[in-house]
Amino acid sequence: MESTSLAEQSLSNEDLIALRRAKHELESPALAMKLASIVGAPLEKLLSRMPAIANEKVNDATQLALRKCLQIALRTLGRQDAGAAPLLVPDKPSNLLHKFAVATTGAAGGAFGLFALPVELPVTTTLMFRSICDIARSEGEDLSSIDTQLQCLTVLGMGGTSKADDDADYGYFIMRGALAQAVSKATSEIATKGFSAHGSAALLRLLNTIASRFSVQVSEQIAAKSIPAIGAVLGAMVNTVFMDHFQLVAHGHFTVRRLERQYGTELVKAAYQTIDIALDG
Repeated sequence: MESTSLAEQSLSNEDLIALRRAKHELESPALAMKLASIVGAPLEKLLSRMPAIANEKVNDATQLALRKCLQIALRTLGRQDAGAAPLLVPDKPSNLLHKFAVATTGAAGGAFGLFALPVELPVTTTLMFRSICDIARSEGEDLSSIDTQLQCLTVLGMGGTSKADDDADYGYFIMRGALAQAVSKATSEIATKGFSAHGSAALLRLLNTIASRFSVQVSEQIAAKSIPAIGAVLGAMVNTVFMDHFQLVAHGHFTVRRLERQYGTELVKAAYQTIDIALDG
């Protein structure tokens, strides 16, 4: 193997290990592959069997779920002391607790299938959003910041490609870059106009961008639950895999952001790109 790059040498050994782990989390197998291994059937076949009305239901439920998350974000902004120093050793996130909670909603979804989607998805997504915020906090993010809250929301759009991507194999930095401009405009608008901007054009564009990506993942989740008599147990397993997938993305994303605050964006990006996760195993 070639000698380590200058970028890698600039990071401490501990931080390089953290970055390598982050890349594993961000470039991990697609959600569809994880779900297929749980239900024992290829997702493509299950997706093709879903009724046409399912796509409309998924899109509506996704929009509703993301709007609820945004409302939570806007309500909680400014509650913390923005001037307070971050914890030197932030508490670990409650990943298992959130997985248990989302498994409970998955049990209901497994029992009632597509009919449960309008009720289940907003609850499941809100739980995932809270878990993502918890992970962000554990990596030193300030949850009273507008940018941090929107970054938490964008994690739901980083879990996979959108229908407009033509199934392209997008890496983390390309995916993040595609969302960055929308986040920047929405952040600027809220900072200028206040919280009432939740109906603004910039925020709506951000929500639509995230929704187009998140709905693909939701469709795969619903397809995995579409097997006849899937039952509550498998429904809970599917939801747990769904939660775990986005928790991994959140851990990876906020680890990279933590390291960027310490070393600078370009240096971390250069080090990230030199890491070969295939060789790392």
